[in-house]
Amino acid sequence: MTSTLQPAMTTEAVKRPGRWLALGVLVLAVLLVAVDATVLGLATPYISEDLKPSGTQLLWIGDVYSFVIAGLLVSMGSLGDRIGRKRILLIGATAFGAISVFNAYATSPEMMIVARALLGVAGATLMPATLALIRNLFHDPRERSLAVGIWGATASAGTAVGPIAGGFLLEHFWWGSVFLINLPVMIVLVLVGIKLLPESRTAHPGPWDLVSVVLSLVGMIGVVYAIKEAATHGFAWSALAAGLLGAAALYGFVRRQLRLPTPLLDMRLFRHRGFSGAVLADLLTILGLSGLVFFLSQYLQLVQGRRPFEAGLAELPAAVGAVVAGLVAGRVARRFSVRTVVSGGLAAIGLALAALTVLDQSTGYPLLGTALLVVGVGAGFSFTVTADVILSSVPKEQAGSASAVSETAYELGAALGIAALGSIVTGVYRDFTGPAGTPAAAHESLGGAVEAATRMPAHSAATMLDAARTSFVDGLALAAGVGAAVLLAAAAAAWFLLRNQKLEDSETEHA
Repeated sequence: MTSTLQPAMTTEAVKRPGRWLALGVLVLAVLLVAVDATVLGLATPYISEDLKPSGTQLLWIGDVYSFVIAGLLVSMGSLGDRIGRKRILLIGATAFGAISVFNAYATSPEMMIVARALLGVAGATLMPATLALIRNLFHDPRERSLAVGIWGATASAGTAVGPIAGGFLLEHFWWGSVFLINLPVMIVLVLVGIKLLPESRTAHPGPWDLVSVVLSLVGMIGVVYAIKEAATHGFAWSALAAGLLGAAALYGFVRRQLRLPTPLLDMRLFRHRGFSGAVLADLLTILGLSGLVFFLSQYLQLVQGRRPFEAGLAELPAAVGAVVAGLVAGRVARRFSVRTVVSGGLAAIGLALAALTVLDQSTGYPLLGTALLVVGVGAGFSFTVTADVILSSVPKEQAGSASAVSETAYELGAALGIAALGSIVTGVYRDFTGPAGTPAAAHESLGGAVEAATRMPAHSAATMLDAARTSFVDGLALAAGVGAAVLLAAAAAAWFLLRNQKLEDSETEHA
C-alpha cells in the first residue's frame, strides 16, 4: 500500500456510518455479562437458604463460571476471527439468554454449578467479540479511546444496575428472577444487532485447531482448580495432579502455537511490552479485587442487616466512579502518560482496600462508600487505558485473539481471586467458636449460620450469630489486606512495564 492511498482509506474508515449506533448494540452485550456477574453476589444468601450448598459448593457456584470462561476465551476469540465476530456474538447472546433460564430454575447445588458452567461457555463468546468489533469499527485512535471508555463505563454501569435491579427483584420475587433480567437485554441485542452490526473476520484465518482448544481448556481449568483446592483444603494429591496436568497442557498449548502456521493464539503478541504489561496489570487487579467483591454483598446483608435493594444502592459509588473515570481515561492518559494513569489507578485501589482492613460489624457507611468510590475511579482509569493499549498494540485482524487474552486475564484473575481470597475468608470464618449445639452447617458459610439460627433457642442463636459475623468480618478484613498488597504490587509492575507506552493520536498500520 502506498502512502498516498493510506490517508484516504483511513478517513473512510473513520467516517464509517452507523458506528456509534453499532457501539450501542455492543455495549448491551457487556451490560448482559456485568449484570449477571453482580446479581449472583446478592442472590447468594437466598441460594444458600434454598439449595443448601456446602461451603465448597458455594465457592464453585461463585467461580465455575470464571473457570470455564477463562478456559474458552482464547478459543472463542479465535473462532470469532475465523467465522465472523458478529455471528459468534449473536449466537453467544442467544445461548446466554437461554441458559440464564436454566440458572433461574436450578433445583440443587449440582444443577446450579452445571448451569453456571454452561453460562461460562456462552459468556466466552461475548466479551472478545465486542472489543474486536470496536477495534474494527473505530480506526481513529481518539474515537477508539472514547468507544473503549463507553464500553468500560457500560460494564461499570452494569455492576450498578445489577445489584439495584437484583435487590428489587429479590425483595419481591424468588432468587431465580435475578437471572431472568438477562432475557430482555438479550432479545434487544440480537434483534438490533442483526441489522446494525457489520460483520468482520480475518481474511485468511486458517483452520480452527481443535487440539489447541482442548489444550487451552484443560490447561486453564486444571491450573485454576489446583490453586482453588490448595487454597481451600491445603495440599492434596488430587490438587497436585490437576495442577501438573494443567501446566503440562498449557506448555503443550504454547509449543503447538509456536509451530502452527496459523495458530489459535499468536504468541508473538507477548513480545510487545505494552501488551504484556497491560494484560498483567488486569490480571493482578482483578485477583486483588474479586474475592472482596464476592463477599461484600454478604457483608452488607448478613452482617449489617441491609435489605437486598439497600445493599445494591450501597455498592453504587464504585460504579459511578468507574463510569466517570472510564469516559475521560483516554484523554487523561494522552495528557499525562499511560503508566501514570494505570499505576495511579491501581495504587488508589490498593489504598482503598487497605482502608477496609479496619472493617467491623458496625462500620459506618461513610468509610465504606468512600472506599468503594475510590476503587471505582481507580478501576475506571486503569481498565479503560489497559484495554486501549491492548487493542492498539495489535493488527486489526488479530483483534479477537488480543481481546480474548485481555478477557482471559480478567476471568483468570476473578477465578483466582475468589479461590484464594475467598478461601481466606472461608478459612477464618470456619474457625469461629459457637455455643453448645451449634450445627456443623453453621461453619460452612455465613448464610448457613443465619439459616441454622432459625432452629436454635433465641439466646444460643444470638450468641452463635455474633461469633459467626465477627469471624466473617475478620476474614473479610484479612482478605482486604491481601488484596491491597496485590494491588500495590500491580501498580509497581505497571509503572515499569508501561514505561514509554503511549496511546496513538493517529491511525497507524501494524506490520
